[in-house]
Amino acid sequence: MSKKSVVIMPATQEILTTMGEQIKKARLRRNLSVELVAERAGISRATLWSVEKGTPTVSMGTYAAVLHALGGMDKDLEFIAKDDELGRRLQDLNLPMRKRAKRNRI
Repeated sequence: MSKKSVVIMPATQEILTTMGEQIKKARLRRNLSVELVAERAGISRATLWSVEKGTPTVSMGTYAAVLHALGGMDKDLEFIAKDDELGRRLQDLNLPMRKRAKRNRI
């Protein structure tokens, strides 16, 4: 089975790498083994290592399962794109503007 080729921007890869490092630090702070977290998340140890490296081919569901296995850290995922400022500005630009009829002066 060949590996998937994922095209990812360098800035996004940096974010994934940082997130993986933070997940690993959270696991180590809790003094949890790779085996235990992988078992709790329902994944293999190799997949957990991929998560901790920030590999882009790992699914978001797997990241969420690992965060949950670390003690409910998956709750923070609900804040992703919560306040979409750019999206709101773009939406506001496309809102129809009400136009009034000209007043008839008698």
